[in-house]
Amino acid sequence: MARQEQVLVLEPQQELKFRGPFTDVVTATLKLTNPTDRNVFFKVKTTAPRRYCVRPNSGIIDAGTSINVSVMLQPFEYDPNEKSKHKFMVQSILAPRDMTDMEGVWKEAKPEELMDSKLRCTFEMPLENDKTHESESIKPVSSSTSVKTEHSALPKSASASLDDGEVKKIMEECRQLQMEVQRLREENKQIREDDGVRKRKITPMAASHPKPLGSTAMTKDEGLSTRVLALCLLFFVIGAIIGKLVL
Repeated sequence: MARQEQVLVLEPQQELKFRGPFTDVVTATLKLTNPTDRNVFFKVKTTAPRRYCVRPNSGIIDAGTSINVSVMLQPFEYDPNEKSKHKFMVQSILAPRDMTDMEGVWKEAKPEELMDSKLRCTFEMPLENDKTHESESIKPVSSSTSVKTEHSALPKSASASLDDGEVKKIMEECRQLQMEVQRLREENKQIREDDGVRKRKITPMAASHPKPLGSTAMTKDEGLSTRVLALCLLFFVIGAIIGKLVL
């Protein structure tokens, strides 16, 4: 008894085209449509199972619905002189109305109940004209991007220049900061003088009562910390001025 004709509608019907380059995975889509009022089980088989990955490779298609099958060709070294002998077969069977066990249906299926469709595989490399066209189509995009970049850079260059008012403001701040540094220097000098007077007063007493070493070190630390504070403030002022000029 002859097999039934395929009830599924395949798109494409006769061949799967894979377009290179083939240095990466290339995917072709196979659409299966079930125009009947019955659910249909399907399987997708190939003569080169190691070269392809099919998702899904089996399943059920409800009545009046479609499903897309992704056929992924694995990377390989393409030889234009070699013709592809790879083929695919879509096998299907009407699902029994009272049975949902797909594996059981396939095992118990009779040969005359099975339907199949075969497709061949073809490999195509992009033509040089296509590559040139693609490169030309990309050029306007890159040029528009550069124009946008130039426009976006304009506000930065404009904002980098300082007007006269800002320069005067910065010079005034520098003058005030210099006066503050000078004041700190005078305070430091006054502290050193007071420290000398204190030492002269304490010297007679130190002869009868030796002064602990810690108090002398503490006095030196006070003078040193004041000088360090003045230097830190000076560096901070210079850094602030340079930062404003750069911005």
